[in-house]
Amino acid sequence: MKNALLLVGSIPLETPEEVFRTFGPSIGPSLAYMPDGEVGDRRFWIDAVAYRVLNGHPQLETVGRPAPDEHGADTWRPQGDHDQFKFRVVPGVDDVTFGDPGWRLGYARDAIGSYFVFKTLKKEGKIPDHVRFQVCLPLTYSTLGLFVPDEADLLKVAPGMTKALKAEVENIAAHIPAAELAIQWDLAIENRRIEAKIVAGDPDGARVEAAKVAAPLGEICADLPNEVHIGLHSCYGTVNGWPGRQPADISGTVLLLNAHAAACGRPVDFVHFPTVAAAGDAWFRPLRDLDVGEARVYVGAIHHLHGVDGMRAQLDTVKHYLPDFGLAAPCGFGRVPDRPGRQLTDEGDDVPPDYMRIILEDHRRAVDVLGEVLH
Repeated sequence: MKNALLLVGSIPLETPEEVFRTFGPSIGPSLAYMPDGEVGDRRFWIDAVAYRVLNGHPQLETVGRPAPDEHGADTWRPQGDHDQFKFRVVPGVDDVTFGDPGWRLGYARDAIGSYFVFKTLKKEGKIPDHVRFQVCLPLTYSTLGLFVPDEADLLKVAPGMTKALKAEVENIAAHIPAAELAIQWDLAIENRRIEAKIVAGDPDGARVEAAKVAAPLGEICADLPNEVHIGLHSCYGTVNGWPGRQPADISGTVLLLNAHAAACGRPVDFVHFPTVAAAGDAWFRPLRDLDVGEARVYVGAIHHLHGVDGMRAQLDTVKHYLPDFGLAAPCGFGRVPDRPGRQLTDEGDDVPPDYMRIILEDHRRAVDVLGEVLH
């Protein structure tokens, strides 16, 4: 199946070429999309935006930053949620703006460079012809939510960040053929904000919050060519170790995906949601309300936390609610080698030296299990 698997994004390799050569021949035939591994600064997801874009911005004041490393040297990489950059808006500023549109955030620069490697290796036959290049981006509230704690300040920064993201994706689409491009929106903080309302016993507030955090997607995607594929990745967070949280059920994620699919203003092509160790029928039941049109659904069940036969049991349950779906890991893998204990395997505190082999074998084995469950 050409759409059996989804790679959520980050991969613990050094260059896009290494990623494409490692995953293209091995599981490329089972992919519809292939990311560049979010290498370099993007390996730490949004933290490089805090360091290179928000830190030093003349309309923002840096009021917190990651602690120095064990040698006293400065670092922009946090050790957890407690160690993030923090910013506040300079008094008197009502709207924070970002210059150099299309390049300021760095995503277009990286995507355009990675696509050159992607198309070159596709010509060499290392990547199947049907596979699109996948660009993974945080949406507005994921880009800012950890770094701007005051909600009033956040509302002053969010419109400008939305414009900056819109300029980046339009720049990407101007340099990469639409028929070769997929853009995946990462929705970790949006997910957290919605679930916080649910946990607080405020379902109406959760729906209002879902519409609020989804609204930027419509503005950003308004002028993209329809041929560009759009995907949504819901996430439970990894900064403090995966999973960052384990909600009581998937209702918050369903609300998140529905709201973003509705806000997009055009069909969404694929969506992804993670599973957790104890996910049974009650946990998956809110999937009855999933409303994402004809989008391909990828279930993030490729992990070891649910035991040897746990994935098959979860997929049998999911099949009650989704007649067809693909598989993925719950999140990316890129930060794992630097953070012992964050791996998706259960091999102990140290990342095993054959980690890439484990990832590939888990994904190949998942294709076999998926085929057995669906057919």
